Amino acid sequence: MSQLLLNISPDRQPTLANFIVGLNQELLSALRHAVFGRSSERCFYIWGETGSGKSHLLRACVLAALDAGHSAVYEHGGVPQLAAVVAVDDVEMLDDAAQIALFNLYNRMRERGGMLLISGKASPQHLNLRDDLRTRLGWGLVYQVHALSDEDKSLALTRHAHERGLVLPAEVTQYLLRHGRRDLPSLIAVLDALDEHSLRLHRAPSVPLLKEILQQEMELK
Repeated sequence: MSQLLLNISPDRQPTLANFIVGLNQELLSALRHAVFGRSSERCFYIWGETGSGKSHLLRACVLAALDAGHSAVYEHGGVPQLAAVVAVDDVEMLDDAAQIALFNLYNRMRERGGMLLISGKASPQHLNLRDDLRTRLGWGLVYQVHALSDEDKSLALTRHAHERGLVLPAEVTQYLLRHGRRDLPSLIAVLDALDEHSLRLHRAPSVPLLKEILQQEMELK
């Protein structure tokens, strides 16, 4: 049997256009208006479970700002320098020094202008952070990123397969949703692995091939 490929990340750029909205239409609309200067809201805190799309949205806002000619930076688990748009992902990962740096950055951006986007796994009041920073995070707009339904995930998988030129039978999608991990990034990684594996074997994507990939994933745990 050929070596199976797992944990392959999608090579597409995260954009506001290719975000699968689900129940997050209000959040997406608010971010669009802010990024493109049609809103006075400048600070956003978004929270949700792993794989809900927080990182996608932060990266998408940074890319949109860069495309519009603004300075913008994304940081995962750290605090970047001042820019027109700053995105800090997984704020709960920050150590004491980084929390102080983010608190100072927040105050500087309030004084000078700019857009600050921060994500975490819990709402501000439930974060294990400095009290002053936790208070600041609650001052702006706070949104929960709602997880996608299976119907939304099916749409996302079908769209991703189409972008890769992959014809994905409905039974493959259904099997993956029943037996794969629940978060969309993991599902897309398995779909990419299925595409690579089917190309190497010169076989069409099928449930038996998908079972091989999921079985290897279980063995690697």
